[in-house]
Amino acid sequence: MGIDLPLVWAVIILFGVMMYVIMDGFDLGIGLLFPLFPDKRDRDVMMNTVAPVWDGNETWLVLGGAALLAAFPLAYSVILEALTLPLVLMLIGLIFRGVAFEFRFKASDERRHLWDKAFVIGSAVATFFQGVTLGAFLNGFEVRDGRFVGGALDWLAPFPLFVGVGLLAAYGLLGATWLVMKTEGDLERRVRRFARYLVWAVLLVIVIISVWTPLTHAGIRDRWLAWPRLLWFAPVPLLVAASAYGLVRSLAAGRQIAPFLLTLALVFLAYSGLGISIWPNVIPPSISIWDAASPPQSMGFALVGALFIIPIILMYTAMSYWVFRGKVRHGDGYH
Repeated sequence: MGIDLPLVWAVIILFGVMMYVIMDGFDLGIGLLFPLFPDKRDRDVMMNTVAPVWDGNETWLVLGGAALLAAFPLAYSVILEALTLPLVLMLIGLIFRGVAFEFRFKASDERRHLWDKAFVIGSAVATFFQGVTLGAFLNGFEVRDGRFVGGALDWLAPFPLFVGVGLLAAYGLLGATWLVMKTEGDLERRVRRFARYLVWAVLLVIVIISVWTPLTHAGIRDRWLAWPRLLWFAPVPLLVAASAYGLVRSLAAGRQIAPFLLTLALVFLAYSGLGISIWPNVIPPSISIWDAASPPQSMGFALVGALFIIPIILMYTAMSYWVFRGKVRHGDGYH
């Protein structure tokens, strides 16, 4: 029996995107929380918690895009053409915040506020348009004879825009619980308070999307509610409720690491729910990973490179987090 290469590549891409959402999500979230902490010393600490690792986090975004091109060129061309504008705006946001990361520490007191604004706006724009892209992807694309035939502004619809807002809340929660784990004293207490509000915001977003998608997409409704699939998928919402309850309790109890881990669990469950909704389509609503796959020779050749590079990425990522582990205090600095 041969290897199902499209399935292997789908797993690699799902893993890469998941790693990106988790790892770049919390450092984007710190940018979203910046306006709540106007003091320069607090902002220095917040940035220093992620300064050593943020650029490595974005490696996963590059991997996901490259893997999609190598394994599913049809999906790459359709998604890129359908979502050109939100993807370009997302990249502009990432550039703004990336430059602000480096320049803010070197700026004079008179000019630092400009880089702070670039960091906040870049983080918000990048996060919002990532959510818009996800929402538009769930809505699906109109494809005929292997080409996207929809409009350039099809993504400008209520559901993608709502998912964009929802992702702001999710990344904000990831950033807040990361800071609970990495800071101390008054800064940690204030971040912990904001995290409690964000938990409820994220839960509200999850509930609305869970109701909205089955109401507007018959295929997703049949996937979740048809018997006996309902029994198989029932643990997902139950685990979401259990993780949210544990998260609220751990924040109230003053836990340091548990809130971040439980937030990761929430994000993973939401991501799994989205995957269940569209599987096995790589271009919703009807083009599967097998329909969009590149020739087996191309997939096999690219797989050799992927299996070589992914362990290296995992190793240097783990090393970065291990070297820069622990709390960050006022006066500590990576730069």
